[in-house]
Amino acid sequence: MTPDPHSAPVDGGVRPSPNIWNHPQLYEWENEAFDPDGLVEAAIAALHPLAGAVVVDIGCGTGFHLPRYAALGAHVIGLEPHMPLTRRAAERVRATREGAAAAIAGAAADLPFASSSVDVALARWAYFFGAGCEPGLAQVARVVRPGGIAAFLDNDATRSTFGHWFTQSHPAYDPVAVQRFWSRQGFSAIGLDTRWECSDRERFEAIVRIEFEPPAADRILAEHAGTAVDYATTLWWRRY
Repeated sequence: MTPDPHSAPVDGGVRPSPNIWNHPQLYEWENEAFDPDGLVEAAIAALHPLAGAVVVDIGCGTGFHLPRYAALGAHVIGLEPHMPLTRRAAERVRATREGAAAAIAGAAADLPFASSSVDVALARWAYFFGAGCEPGLAQVARVVRPGGIAAFLDNDATRSTFGHWFTQSHPAYDPVAVQRFWSRQGFSAIGLDTRWECSDRERFEAIVRIEFEPPAADRILAEHAGTAVDYATTLWWRRY
């Protein structure tokens, strides 16, 4: 299930993410299904070369993307506040080349890095709801060196089939207000026509059910056949 923007933060100001926190194995399927065309990574690489860069993946979850960034020549550090996920991420990166990737515990509001020590700060849905993440953005501004970037992936709920599902399930969510928030923070938008593409219907149904409450998931699955869905996203980015 997508996190509630009005849910109470836990220790460190972190809002729980019930999809990956409660269903990490099923979320692996979602990671595998999302963006098979590689649009997100291509957009990030166009903003800043990853080879030789110090990359921080904030809210890295199980570290799914850490080996990918390391394979592109980055020195990548995954930061994750939920310890069960941090342990999974640390296990995942053990097989990468020595010194190329690491996973540590920590929260966005208190980044454990020296000032001006990071080239690229990334997050996928870790800054999901905009307003409320200002302490984390201040930390990003502190640790990213001049010329470096922050690039945060978020839903674009104003379009796509998935965006329609999301706005139906979260009627209080205001995507236009989220866009205005990022613009006020000095970020620019890159719209991406990403998608889910699952290997079979079982996986598709499973990831729909961890993203939506049961009544919404039942409605979506009754109306939507197949193993794929168009899923518009926005890469919010800023150069420091």
